[in-house]
Amino acid sequence: MVEPASTPRPPHPAGTVADDPISVPAQSHSSRVAALDVLRGIAILGTLGTNIWIFTNAEGLLGYIARSDEPHGAWLWVERFLQQLAQGKFLGLLTVMFGIGLAIQQQSARRAGRTWPGRYPIRAGLLFVDGLVNYFLVAEFDVLMGYAVTGLVVAFILATSPKTQRRWLIAQASIHLSMLTLFAVAIAFGNADDSGGRRALDPNPYADGSFWDLVAFRWEHLLVFRLEPILIFPMSIALFLLGARLFRAGIFEPGGARIRRRLMLIGFAVAAPTDLLLGMLGGDLILLARYGTAPLVALGILALVAEIYAHRLGPGWVGRRFGEVGRMALSCYILQNLVPGFLCYGWGLGLASLVSANARVPFTVAVYVLVCALMLTVAHLWLRRFERGPVEWLWHRGYRALSGAGRATT
Repeated sequence: MVEPASTPRPPHPAGTVADDPISVPAQSHSSRVAALDVLRGIAILGTLGTNIWIFTNAEGLLGYIARSDEPHGAWLWVERFLQQLAQGKFLGLLTVMFGIGLAIQQQSARRAGRTWPGRYPIRAGLLFVDGLVNYFLVAEFDVLMGYAVTGLVVAFILATSPKTQRRWLIAQASIHLSMLTLFAVAIAFGNADDSGGRRALDPNPYADGSFWDLVAFRWEHLLVFRLEPILIFPMSIALFLLGARLFRAGIFEPGGARIRRRLMLIGFAVAAPTDLLLGMLGGDLILLARYGTAPLVALGILALVAEIYAHRLGPGWVGRRFGEVGRMALSCYILQNLVPGFLCYGWGLGLASLVSANARVPFTVAVYVLVCALMLTVAHLWLRRFERGPVEWLWHRGYRALSGAGRATT
């Protein structure tokens, strides 16, 4: 299927554009490439830190949203703390990374004298198809379809003047903040009693259904499960544009120290404590953290990793492993949803329905560690032999077939 790599190679051939929509081309500074790979790897493993609680809930995403069957006593606070460590931060980081990837592809196209967005709509279409397949067959909380639509819109925005891009960023961020404000007001003046809500799933396709029962369930609840990408569409556009803007401002360069310091101050000193407080209080306040403070924490994480690599510090063993996951971001994203689905859902081992509410916390941690270890191992062993991950290879072949492009494409 994939040609073996006979000798160690850099993440991407110098001067070309990466063939998957998350990766980026090799630049003149190898430390910058390493930082981008590491950040993608952190984002992929971090999103699993949020999604893993969905898999280990006996009623899947609906049970997770409704906070059904919560643990008691100290386990409740442990669960809230662990969930809030990942809640929204790595979704925000992955969103910003997509924007950075778009900026790099645009930069590469201009250097080669090609028009922008050029063939990028083909890339966006392939990513949407990937997300559609992932949604039905793997996980109903797929983000790829939303990123495909957002990327297509932002690609055309990036073809405008910097002033116009800034206006788009401000406008979309303002819309998102206005929606969050209205939501906060609704929380403050609404009925705090949410006990009369959703009934238990009967039948429960997560615990008792077959693989195809779950596919049918996702089809029946398509609008419900696709509501989040629609609601956060303005936020996604703003974060895409912010990622592109930060890249052009030199956040990965030694001269970007001032930007990095500001982002770390905002992300860690201001946003992180507020985010943790909102998450620990629970209820609807978690949504304010996920879509309000969490993206700011994500910017702090971005700045911290960029600071390390801007000074050309070695990635170390851990950094190299994260970087390998980042190079296989699409493959690892799908793998990290398939494996816990097999472990927890009824079409697989069905372990989630066998675990009590209090036992769910250590069980979830164990599943998370197991899946992370598996992904790190698979990425390392695969890239020792092959240049691309399996999904990246299929994506590349599909893109070349549709666009008629050679190796160096827009």
